[in-house]
Amino acid sequence: MDVDVSPNTVLWLTFALAFVFGAIGQKTHFCTMGAVSDILNMGDWSRMRMWLLAIGVAILGAGALHATGQIDLDKSIYRTPSFAWLSYLVGGFCFGVGMVLASGCGSKTLIRIGGGNLKSLVVFLVLGLFAYMTMRGVFGVFRVNVLDRVALTLPGGQDIPRLLAGLGLDARMAFALAVLGIGGGLTAFCLLRRDFWTVDNLLGGLGSGLMVVLAWYVSGHLGYLPEHPDTLEEAFLATNSGRMESLTFVAPVAYTLELFMLWSDTSRVVTVAIAAVFGVVAGSLAWSLLTRSFRWEGFASVEDTATHLIGAALMGFGGVTAMGCTVGQGITGVSTLALGSFVALAAILAGAVLAMKVQYWRLMRAA
Repeated sequence: MDVDVSPNTVLWLTFALAFVFGAIGQKTHFCTMGAVSDILNMGDWSRMRMWLLAIGVAILGAGALHATGQIDLDKSIYRTPSFAWLSYLVGGFCFGVGMVLASGCGSKTLIRIGGGNLKSLVVFLVLGLFAYMTMRGVFGVFRVNVLDRVALTLPGGQDIPRLLAGLGLDARMAFALAVLGIGGGLTAFCLLRRDFWTVDNLLGGLGSGLMVVLAWYVSGHLGYLPEHPDTLEEAFLATNSGRMESLTFVAPVAYTLELFMLWSDTSRVVTVAIAAVFGVVAGSLAWSLLTRSFRWEGFASVEDTATHLIGAALMGFGGVTAMGCTVGQGITGVSTLALGSFVALAAILAGAVLAMKVQYWRLMRAA
């Protein structure tokens, strides 16, 4: 780590990156749930390509940082030897259903708060509460004792490059093939469509993916301490996990609520995760005010309220259980090429598709 980098520097840089991420999301309507909905309802792949482009850019960027020694992706929470497949599936599926019921994922909730959506503020509070209960409370006991125990141990790690190397490929070749094949393939899939080349699509895809990459650099390179002066152990500045972190938006909401509730406890401090939460809301708010698109919005009915509350609860439980959301696993986790991130992402999409089809069936039945 550079000697002049302090925890505050890491926090402010993270806030700035999240600020840009929030502003981009507000401007471009970057939204995974919206992308799935557009495909199912209109056959429009524009927003899905925007999201896939962000994933492709994140894989290529994180891979480049790892290959050049700027960061070590093995020091993230995603590349663990424990492949908790049941947690990824159950948590991801619950999150996917929840984000449909709550009108958006964790990042979209923060973006909508910045735009004046009071429904999303309620979702934020309930999501954070259930996320906390799943980390350390009543649901946490179930998660650890039931779901997390159903796992495979992969001594070499669960990242795709190592799995390919286990088949006999050279390690460097396996890494290059995985990064370029998956990241480059997704990027090409999006950019080769000329009708995709609009300002919003490119900004949403390239910009969002780049923010994830830069957040990896800030936490994993600038915030890296080979030897902490107090513990004499390797450390990453201002992270909750003790490992390097990038953008994710479920557990950080719980950490934010915890900070507010225990503010007088001097051991509670702002972390990278909390700085990112504030940054996304601030960036979205700034863009909303700048473009005069800020609008107060509340619940339309009791049913609307109940649906959002259930969705928020499912997202809080599911996001922690699956170790991430559509950004935390879908972009950040996938950028590490961890197999578990791909499984969680598939489960999130499956849950979202099912929830949307059920909603559509209910609408047709009521018509």
